[in-house]
Amino acid sequence: MPENDLPEPVVRPAQARAVARDLVVIENRNVPLVPNIGVIGGTRAVLVVDTGMGPRNAGKVLAFAAEQARGRRIYLTSTHFHPEHAFGARTFAGEATYLINQAQADDLAGKGAGYLQMFRSLGETTARYLEDVHLPAPDITYDDAYDLDLGGRVVHLRATGPAHSRGDQVVTVPDAGVMFTGDLVETGQFAIFPWFPPHDTDVNGVRWIEVMRRLSAAAPRTVVPGHGDIGGRALLDEVRAYLEELRDETWKRRDSAMSQDAIAAEVEAVLVERHPDWSGRDWIAKGVGCFCAA
Repeated sequence: MPENDLPEPVVRPAQARAVARDLVVIENRNVPLVPNIGVIGGTRAVLVVDTGMGPRNAGKVLAFAAEQARGRRIYLTSTHFHPEHAFGARTFAGEATYLINQAQADDLAGKGAGYLQMFRSLGETTARYLEDVHLPAPDITYDDAYDLDLGGRVVHLRATGPAHSRGDQVVTVPDAGVMFTGDLVETGQFAIFPWFPPHDTDVNGVRWIEVMRRLSAAAPRTVVPGHGDIGGRALLDEVRAYLEELRDETWKRRDSAMSQDAIAAEVEAVLVERHPDWSGRDWIAKGVGCFCAA
């Protein structure tokens, strides 16, 4: 489908869904380039997870968060640096404390401008939502782990190391059994591999599989993916199984005389047959490129 035929990437706070006590998710309802966004509350503060694409979406998220907060302090975090997840963060400046892992901060500083240009080139609709974007700088960074006390509720922020991106971060609410994964997990679509050599080759499929094993071992009751329907722990296992399929089908052909394009075509045919209802088929070839280089 041409980009201009896609729905506008509008975040709709009216679609917020309570998934636990004082914890709501603004669902993306499977609209492309719209993430699932969380607002997690404690007695003293609330934490917003992801912003939506650009200032107009972020402004709505901030207004919604302020309404939920009712005077409590507001924190903001993002699961990774990609435009629909983090490129509205400057809108929160002066209203919220922006907290992310250092690897994600490095991604924003080093790759943010390139991704802004790339996403603006996708079409007029996306470019319009990225007008007046100023790349954010965090107020607080951490290396591997940060426990944020919201008052009566501690939220765990954990850097995973390179997987979908170099700076992936998982946000877990232990008392509610809820895990926000960002684009480590999507529902009903082939995993997004931002494999764009030579500009960005930090996606790491081998480590991604290991990350998914660790996340599943944590046994969350509720998994909020970067995009798609909210699920349970089985969603983590489904993504891991797919990544293993992609790896195995690629590696069994990698050392043959086939070209990478031919490998990608064969692997895509196999995986589409296994998952005929999934969207995002274009990402299969990117994943093949990543595993061929591993």
